[in-house]
Amino acid sequence: MSTTPTPQPGPAAPPPGCPAHRLYGPDAEADPMGLYEKLRAQHGAVAPVLVQGDLPAWLVLGHRENLDVARTPSRFSRDPRRWRDMQEGNVPADHPLTPMTAWQPVCHFVDGVDHERLRGAITESLERFDRRGIRRYVKRFADQLIDAFAQTGKTDLVAAFAEPLPMLVMTQLVGAPESYGPRLVEAARDMTRGTETAVTSSEYVSVTLRELVARKREVPGRDFTTWMLEHHTALGDDEIVEHLRLVLIAAFETTANLIANTLRMVLTDSRFRANLSGGHMTLPDALEQVLWDEPPLMTILGRWATGDTELAGAQIKAGDMLLLGLGAGNLDPEIRPDATVPVHGNRSHLAFSSGPHECPGQDIGRAIADTGIDTLLTRLPDLELAVPESDLEWNASLMSRHLVALPVRFAPRGSTVTGSTAIPGGRRPPSAPARVAPAAPATPFAGEWPAARSSWWARLRGRR
Repeated sequence: MSTTPTPQPGPAAPPPGCPAHRLYGPDAEADPMGLYEKLRAQHGAVAPVLVQGDLPAWLVLGHRENLDVARTPSRFSRDPRRWRDMQEGNVPADHPLTPMTAWQPVCHFVDGVDHERLRGAITESLERFDRRGIRRYVKRFADQLIDAFAQTGKTDLVAAFAEPLPMLVMTQLVGAPESYGPRLVEAARDMTRGTETAVTSSEYVSVTLRELVARKREVPGRDFTTWMLEHHTALGDDEIVEHLRLVLIAAFETTANLIANTLRMVLTDSRFRANLSGGHMTLPDALEQVLWDEPPLMTILGRWATGDTELAGAQIKAGDMLLLGLGAGNLDPEIRPDATVPVHGNRSHLAFSSGPHECPGQDIGRAIADTGIDTLLTRLPDLELAVPESDLEWNASLMSRHLVALPVRFAPRGSTVTGSTAIPGGRRPPSAPARVAPAAPATPFAGEWPAARSSWWARLRGRR
């Protein structure tokens, strides 16, 4: 294990007359994009900010600067043990950032040889999946989820579709029994929202994954867990459990957000919908557009300076924390002078970061979102938002912005030909919170739905 150099003392200070802005609290979370542009106008590509507890950090706003930080671990390490505030005792165990910055022997917290060993086991195991097989899983679970609400004519697409689908698929890919899926969805949802039972839910996920690893040692399969166990790097059980946890939670958080954000754009943005229905944009194109405009993670925390350095005029001190501003970098006027112009065939966005720590499962996330949304819009082509767009609510945090609910209405339909009516499930773990039923539309739909309603999505599919 590489040694960690001792940071030089002295807090990071903003330029004179330029006070740092808080990245937390109601004001910052209400309009993160507006705050990014305010910071960009005042400071340029790198801005001094404050995170929870008024701890200093640097928010990287420029697209080029984000790539510089992400791609040069020799200057900007992923190891949180370098964080000066952590070393000086300014980040107590109950600090809101502790769960995301407490060092663990996992690939996203190490650099160099250790990182190559751990990440190699993940990427090489993920590469063994048949992408067509993944899409079959997605189609199967998407149909099951849709069957659960198709006859009602209304649902909340966040709680009933966008959130459960990624975890149900990933449960299969890691080789867990289907009964694990619904329970892991509940636990993951709970722990990522920082509720009072988040610690209990986190423990439930760890215990469940330990049981899975033990089972796979006895009965191997063709799945991610088995392939991690068989990998030539000879990972220990603790390492495998932590990386299973990392993959599951990362897939849940980012893919659920991508699905919800894309569906919201389809239902509310006339320009976006016109490009789809007019054949000017395919669904994969639409996903990439959302990854540009509203990435699942707006900010990544963090990187830590390995020594005194300069970045876009900002004087960074050893041990300073930097936040990758993915959402801000995607809207950098240096690369997108007009953010209203669609970006076609361009994957140079920052949604999955870059460099050695770039998301290894991004293609699987795309496949889940693409196939899931296609299945939903094919079966329910007359989906409409059931509330005014202005009534949609968001939960925001330092790292992401979540759509609370996406109430929709449609003509009631029967289940699929297979007759499946619900996702397979078992008894919910006592530690996990009760599952919240999908919210009813705030503005109930009155009257009968026209039987022969035209379908823009059916017209689009006809062009394929």
